[in-house]
Amino acid sequence: MKDFIVIGIESSCDETSCAVIKNGREVLSNIISSQVDIHKKFGGVVPEVASRKHVEVISNVVKEALEEAKISLSDIDLVAATYGPGLVGALLVGLSYAKGLALSLNKPFVGVNHIEGHIAANYIAHRDLEPPYLCLVVSGGHTHLVLVKDYTEFEVLGRTRDDAAGEAYDKVARALGLGYPGGPLIDRLAKEGNEYAVDFPKAYLEDDSFDFSFSGLKSAVLNYLNKMNMTGKEIKREDVAASFQRAVVEILVEKTVKAAQKYNMNKICLAGGVAANSKLKLEMSNECEKRGIKFYYPPISLCTDNAAMIAAAGYYNYKSGIVSNLGLNAYPSLKIGQRL
Repeated sequence: MKDFIVIGIESSCDETSCAVIKNGREVLSNIISSQVDIHKKFGGVVPEVASRKHVEVISNVVKEALEEAKISLSDIDLVAATYGPGLVGALLVGLSYAKGLALSLNKPFVGVNHIEGHIAANYIAHRDLEPPYLCLVVSGGHTHLVLVKDYTEFEVLGRTRDDAAGEAYDKVARALGLGYPGGPLIDRLAKEGNEYAVDFPKAYLEDDSFDFSFSGLKSAVLNYLNKMNMTGKEIKREDVAASFQRAVVEILVEKTVKAAQKYNMNKICLAGGVAANSKLKLEMSNECEKRGIKFYYPPISLCTDNAAMIAAAGYYNYKSGIVSNLGLNAYPSLKIGQRL
């Protein structure tokens, strides 16, 4: 049986990425051009700057991905690209390039939901993983608790009602003067602190809800820092970071495990940039082990935005009969499971 080769392109935010995947799970190349250093001085991603940078580097990134995979354009069976959610200008760069590539090669094209791509990263990392399972997607812009019924069938059990977990990390990191992106910096600093030093509030919402809310927690941290500054008291940044992180992780783990038990899921996956968080992986692993639940998460290289996960999701979309037309537009507010 002939190998099926997918080329994927990702440009939803500040990473320009191209990857080549074989049979949905084997990475032949995964090239990422990051803009973190460019946006660091602004304390966050500037959409117009991100779009221009994508335009500058995308051709070279695709070329490098093909060279590393040791294949030519004629070997490609499918072209996949992110079409939402994300920054509209950034999305349009990768999407337009991918559609042009598919047209020139006369190959099928599949538009991929970025969040579904994060979920699919686990198929690359774990060859044995198959649906159904429960997946916690945590990133800078998204916090979702998703019941993955099949490779292309999803039910969202819970989502953030305000700030995403990663967004809260970035804002707290900025308030602590740590810089951008906040997630890895807080994770690193928290290891030096006392996570019980400050008792920050945790919002669990209604008893039967799997939704999340981190706005109140973020505000509590900011209020604590302001109060300490106004009274001239010393701020132990490592204690604040550790206490904040404990509050976030406890909410994420408790709701995820509770949902797994309610829906009789014996497999839990992590996905998204915050899935790289060491505290989250440790606590989730411990809770899953207590309950006999199998726990999966991608390596750090597949947690952040990358095209390998987009190519993997594209493969399973295509195998399920999902093909996009070349008139597909970018949808910055695309929802999980939504087909446009």
